[in-house]
Amino acid sequence: MLRGMDWPLFAGLKEETRRDVLARTRRRRFDRKQALFYEGDPSDGMHLVASGWVAVRVSTPLGDVATVAVVGPQEPLGEQSLLGDHDRRSASAIALSPVESLYLSRTDFDELREFDPSVDRFLAGLFNDRLRRTSARLLEALYIPTPQRVLRRLTEVAETFGDDGVIPLTQEDMATLAGTTRPTVNRTLRKAEEAGALSLARGRIRILDVSVLARLAH
Repeated sequence: MLRGMDWPLFAGLKEETRRDVLARTRRRRFDRKQALFYEGDPSDGMHLVASGWVAVRVSTPLGDVATVAVVGPQEPLGEQSLLGDHDRRSASAIALSPVESLYLSRTDFDELREFDPSVDRFLAGLFNDRLRRTSARLLEALYIPTPQRVLRRLTEVAETFGDDGVIPLTQEDMATLAGTTRPTVNRTLRKAEEAGALSLARGRIRILDVSVLARLAH
């Protein structure tokens, strides 16, 4: 069986269509800290992350770099490039760990759409999921207190990173993910550390008890 056949993002496609999509992908591997692509690069296809974790980062008007998302296994990355009006990458994608992806070029995707119009449902599903997440983040920004927002983002990332509990994100990364400042993140994480949910080290956060973290986040 082709790798990826049972991924949730393909749930709306027929098995034959899934095979057609995956048969067009090319396997790519990246080392930790290696860029899958940089902001401003030609936008010529998307990655389906098979293993590992990727930080999505953008440049701010002040010249800083902000982490806006963490993408993990069985998730898409750069799907906007499948639309014809996206010629350049709007963000950079940096491997937080060794990463393996399945790369689908825009050319191959356009050919799939020509022969099988149902593939459009796959693309619509990707954008629907992205819109749902964006809307949820907007509601949180308006109505959820900042410390809870920080801990919710951390809980999500902890679930993505799995069993070892080590998250290679800085407090600056967490601040941009939660839409707040580093001092606020530091105060929030120190309180969570006192509660036994995590421990802090330079450049990383170790989750000690996900259940405690989840309770604090809600």
